[in-house]
Amino acid sequence: MMHILLIWLVNAFAVYLTAHLLPGIHVRGFGAALLVALVLGLVNTVVRPVMILFSIPFILLSLGIFLIVINALLLQLSAAIVDGFTIESFWWAAAGSICISAIAWMLGSLANL
Repeated sequence: MMHILLIWLVNAFAVYLTAHLLPGIHVRGFGAALLVALVLGLVNTVVRPVMILFSIPFILLSLGIFLIVINALLLQLSAAIVDGFTIESFWWAAAGSICISAIAWMLGSLANL
């Protein structure tokens, strides 16, 4: 249980830091970032596998680059659900999904997650 909470906090911090690094992504505060991390985790658990299943040909043809499109769409979906989190365009969502993933990966590596 503690492991899941730590991953949630790492992801929330990644969302919060990304919003401060990228001018096209805005988060109201760390509380909103916590909610975004929760919603994004749920969306990634439920919606992402279905999207990947239906887009396998595109993923294979693009050698996996299409996964960035899927991640950006899921981040935009999370922004539509969570009040206090906005993304200005698809391209900011794509950059944000890459940034969030990189920050979460680095923090997870430091925390030995």
